[in-house]
Amino acid sequence: MKKIVDVAVSTDPIDNFQNIVDYAKEMQGHADFLHCDIMNENFVGKNTYDYNVIKTINSSSAIMLDCHLMVNEPANDVTKYINAGANIVTLHYEAFKDKNQLAEVLKYIKKCSVLAGISLKPATPFKEIRAFAYNADVVLVMGVEPGASGQETEEEMYDKVAEINRFKTDNNLNFKIEFDGGVNDKNAQKLRDLGVDILVSGSFVYNSKDRLKAIKILKGIE
Repeated sequence: MKKIVDVAVSTDPIDNFQNIVDYAKEMQGHADFLHCDIMNENFVGKNTYDYNVIKTINSSSAIMLDCHLMVNEPANDVTKYINAGANIVTLHYEAFKDKNQLAEVLKYIKKCSVLAGISLKPATPFKEIRAFAYNADVVLVMGVEPGASGQETEEEMYDKVAEINRFKTDNNLNFKIEFDGGVNDKNAQKLRDLGVDILVSGSFVYNSKDRLKAIKILKGIE
């Protein structure tokens, strides 16, 4: 049986806030999530937007919001994103000096009835975050170094996805495996076969002449 996955369309290719809102409206009912890339220059070399834009998107559209916080020490901001309407809040393992604080923030997100995600950069081995995966709803694998849209997936990341899926199965865990970075029509099938549950697409969907068809291709129904 073909695995049909969720698709989260990313805001990363868009640099105008009004265009993000328009994109959210266009994608509602077609994409499963809007993947909101929240960046500041203390974690990646790029600034995007904050919870105020999330609040505007949430009040202007019906799409589920997948908020990926690429910021250092994000603990103080988590409540703001939850209150703004986030459905998933994903934190980077590398963004916390105090890993006990990371564990507490993941628990707090879940307590607020929001899905708690943990993400790891390409250079971070999965073994470093295994303990946190037990308390996560989503494990987000970065297929590229975060900070720039349109990069090609690093080949070693396929092995990392397979490793995470084995760990999930062996331990009877229910977290979703999400993959972000270089997702397109050439590798979507491979990622689905490896166990990915949510495919994040920035450039592939956004730059497609037929965005709805592009989403169906990623889902494996076209």
